[in-house]
Amino acid sequence: MRSYFAYLVLTLSMLHISTSASAQKSNTKELALSILNDHRLDTIQRRALSLLTGFTAGTSYGEVWIRDLNTFIKGSLQVHAREEVKSMLLLFFKMQGDSGDIVDGMIDSKKAAAGYQYRYAALAPEWAAHKNTVETDQESSLIQAVRKYIDVTADNGLLDEEIGGKKVIRRMEDALLYILQDRWSAQYGLVKGATTIDWGDVQPETGWGVAVNEKTKWSIDIYDNAMFVLAIQDFLALKPASYKPSKDWKAIAANIKANVRKHLWRNATQKYIPHLYLEGSPFPASFQEDIILYTGGSACAILAGFNTPAEIAEINRQMVKAAASEPHATIGITVYPPYPADLFPNMHPYIYQNAGDWTWFGGRMIQALIANGYIKEAVTELDPIIKRTLLHNGFYEWYDVRTGAPKGSGDFRGEAGVLYDTINMLREWANKQQ
Repeated sequence: MRSYFAYLVLTLSMLHISTSASAQKSNTKELALSILNDHRLDTIQRRALSLLTGFTAGTSYGEVWIRDLNTFIKGSLQVHAREEVKSMLLLFFKMQGDSGDIVDGMIDSKKAAAGYQYRYAALAPEWAAHKNTVETDQESSLIQAVRKYIDVTADNGLLDEEIGGKKVIRRMEDALLYILQDRWSAQYGLVKGATTIDWGDVQPETGWGVAVNEKTKWSIDIYDNAMFVLAIQDFLALKPASYKPSKDWKAIAANIKANVRKHLWRNATQKYIPHLYLEGSPFPASFQEDIILYTGGSACAILAGFNTPAEIAEINRQMVKAAASEPHATIGITVYPPYPADLFPNMHPYIYQNAGDWTWFGGRMIQALIANGYIKEAVTELDPIIKRTLLHNGFYEWYDVRTGAPKGSGDFRGEAGVLYDTINMLREWANKQQ
């Protein structure tokens, strides 16, 4: 009798597991079908490709920016001959500094206007270039863009192209070495940069905020370090077997991850602190900066593999909660809460990178969710972004989270490229379920 009862319990248990698995499989297929049948996504991708016929950051910009090109290069390869896209990548290597640094943006030298300190190179005399020196993502962005280019085209020959007597693969490592030499904190074993808002490129104090100056406060943040590790991962994935690196980049990436966990991640709050200051903070001691959620850097950290599944779910919950705090916000809200105007006079609250809503980075969080299997969350959180893009019939730089009004360039290629790639990732997952 006792053995029969045990058998009955086991049978019912197995039936429950089988039924649950069947229901889960059914729900997964329904979700996949809803993605494949969502024709709004076709519209977004079609509009994105029609915009990606150019290389500047947007139609209101004169420059080609590497941090933007990195996020729309896959879409560009659908509408341009690969040689055109390759030539844009090679231009950044032609403008590379002697120390290995990479510029932010390039513009036709005849259109170079006052403001920036321009760099000129004999290898590309028709171009003028500039670098926002407060940031530390230009080198990482170029290496990531090369990886995306080769992933789409399989053109590994790009790595052997010679520019000024150096192969591109060598120049890629030079870019990585520049970070170790010029933007490195030996004290913490992490990448440093000037103090900005999350992934932004503007310092707090009034004035020309994109250049390092006497007001600059050096600090460490999650965005710069995640982007650098992503670049190292891409460099190692592309590196030919015959190329012998000058550093153990795999070990460097592992050490950065360990140091990020030690110095920037807080287990108690399950979030990254905004900054680890090296020479004092630009903010008074009374300001509780650590309560601010950095969404863009957190998304890049997840993409770099810094977080566990449980932490990813919690980071996402915090982003959804932050978005719910404002009437028109999505998970693209840059930071929350924003920095007060008196502490960040160069960018007031809810303006631009100070709690403006950017699909450019919200889309990257969606990509991070998809890459880690959070498909239902990805679909749910992408929906208001899709609705907003269709409503305003354009790819705007950012949105006001209080009014919902679109701001900045109405033809921002970074947003178009991120949405194009995100939809491709969703559809790739959905097709696999069929």
